[in-house]
Amino acid sequence: MVDEQGDQTVANETRAWASTLASSSKRFLESDNDNSQSKLKIELENLITSPTINRIHIYRSNEDGSISFFSSYNKNHKYPAISDKISEITTLSTIQHQKDHLELIVKIKQGQHTLGYLFIQSSLLKKQRFIEKLAYVTVGFLIFTLILALGVSQWLFNKTNQPIVTLIEDIGQISQSKNFSIQLANQPYKELDILAKNVNVLLLRTEKHINKLIDEHNHALDKNQALEDRLSARTDALKESNQELLSTLEKLHEFQGQLVETEKMASLGDMVAGIAHEVNTPIGLGVTASSLLADKLTEIKNAFEAKTLKSSQLKKFLNDSDENVAIIFRNLERAAKLISSFKKVAVDQSSAESRTFNVHGLLDEVLLTLSAKLESANVTLELNCPDNLYIESKPGPINQILINLILNSIYHAFEGLEHGTISINIMILSDQLHINYSDDGIGIDDSIKTKIFDPFTTTKRGSGGSGLGMHLVFNLVTQALSGHIVLEEKLDQGVSFDITFPVELAAS
Repeated sequence: MVDEQGDQTVANETRAWASTLASSSKRFLESDNDNSQSKLKIELENLITSPTINRIHIYRSNEDGSISFFSSYNKNHKYPAISDKISEITTLSTIQHQKDHLELIVKIKQGQHTLGYLFIQSSLLKKQRFIEKLAYVTVGFLIFTLILALGVSQWLFNKTNQPIVTLIEDIGQISQSKNFSIQLANQPYKELDILAKNVNVLLLRTEKHINKLIDEHNHALDKNQALEDRLSARTDALKESNQELLSTLEKLHEFQGQLVETEKMASLGDMVAGIAHEVNTPIGLGVTASSLLADKLTEIKNAFEAKTLKSSQLKKFLNDSDENVAIIFRNLERAAKLISSFKKVAVDQSSAESRTFNVHGLLDEVLLTLSAKLESANVTLELNCPDNLYIESKPGPINQILINLILNSIYHAFEGLEHGTISINIMILSDQLHINYSDDGIGIDDSIKTKIFDPFTTTKRGSGGSGLGMHLVFNLVTQALSGHIVLEEKLDQGVSFDITFPVELAAS
């Protein structure tokens, strides 16, 4: 068992050293300096402090695909140079146990590019002897400590048990009687006497604290009325807001008949019906929560008037009130966001501001905001964009376009799939930025392909989908960016959108 533990310890140390030395060797392998080999050899001699490392070989991957010896380290004259291990790279990619040493080869990588390989040989002898000796010493020390601890604990228990029992009984009587003016008697031992005096101080402070709580309770009763008035005012304000939203919906329904005169007006009619359906849900939840809050408020008011209001009851009421107000706020905010989305898809996006920015940086920001959703949905995103592509355009609409496309894939394309892949390819041609967005999901049903960019076109209306996403994308591309978006229809799997819009190149 000790030998196995020792071998495992050396193996773990070997892997750690291999990773550290491989990282330190990158800059030498990347350098074209003639003396980089000798510098790397000196660097290895300075870095390696472990007596278990016998030899190090560094091999370089050449441009023609061959592998050549680059530099090495030998522990001392007892460890002469050995032949290269280039032919054993595959075999030694995992730890190989020899009679008295371990061997391992790891890749030296810079990003996705392999710069070379590092061969490391570690001795097993010293570590095994040290661990075996350490194990014996540790076991002996633990046995001695355990015996000593048992003896001391038994002596302390016999010495202090009776005074402690008496002290506990006195404290128990005080707790039962709730008479905190009682003081504990002096104790025979210094530590127990100090404890008793501190408990006496605590009892005095507890009595003062109880008196303070009584005063605070009276003060809280005064604040209850003010809180009740505030809650009543907020409830009235919420009811007024709900009434305004309901009035808005009624007006939208009144104009719905006029919107069906043309095909475009028919789409706007669907938009109104969709927004009405979507807004009704959060409004209903807000009304329910406000009604529940009013009932709770009535209960507290009755208890207050009957002088039966308890602090626990008040605390529960405050917690419930916070939850109900949060529910009302969230749902009204949801309704407001839906109305705002309705306005966004109906109003020209020409007010977006232009500025110079790095396209890859903008994409990284978008992916960062959606990283949690991509991870929870088990979606891999492949991005192909030049690092130094700087353009002058409107980053706001581009940001919204990508977010809507990615969320659309997560919610629709990968439903029921264990894994999905999204690909985004960016290129610049003839002062036009080309964005190809594709996924390998379940694709778009043929029945809605022709109206994919129409407002409130969705297969998830009963599951929270508003159907505004692709229509918003279409408006942003065609209006805000003066571009074009095309859906490739002849695909066996997934979807693919081609988006182009004019931009001005900027210096990086």
